[in-house]
Amino acid sequence: MNHTSQTFLTATSEGQPPNYERLKEEYEVAELGAPHGSAAFRTTVINMPREVSVPDHVVWSLFNTLFMNFCCLGFIAYAYSVKSRDRKMAGDMTGAQAYASTAKCLNISTLVLSILVVVITIIAAICIALNN
Repeated sequence: MNHTSQTFLTATSEGQPPNYERLKEEYEVAELGAPHGSAAFRTTVINMPREVSVPDHVVWSLFNTLFMNFCCLGFIAYAYSVKSRDRKMAGDMTGAQAYASTAKCLNISTLVLSILVVVITIIAAICIALNN
């Protein structure tokens, strides 16, 4: 295995000391031999680790905030989505997943409750129209 380490200097903001991050990349390289009875050649397979993707649900939260904001749940979901994105940018994937999970639950609740309110309003309007 080939282990490479790099040190990056990132300035968080002016007036504060820089933040040093130590990044480590691991690549697995395996050499496969030639099959029996064929010409001599070698194949190299490189397995590169995938980066963990954490969805932050910002677009969904923004939609719920603007159009389906039942009891301000859309706004709260948007706040958790932004916190998830901030944690992801800081490199804290566990915190980002926790905030993203909360934002997802709040978005689902907002969507279901808002649709339920719309359906109840339509049914009430129909009942009032039929009684008159």
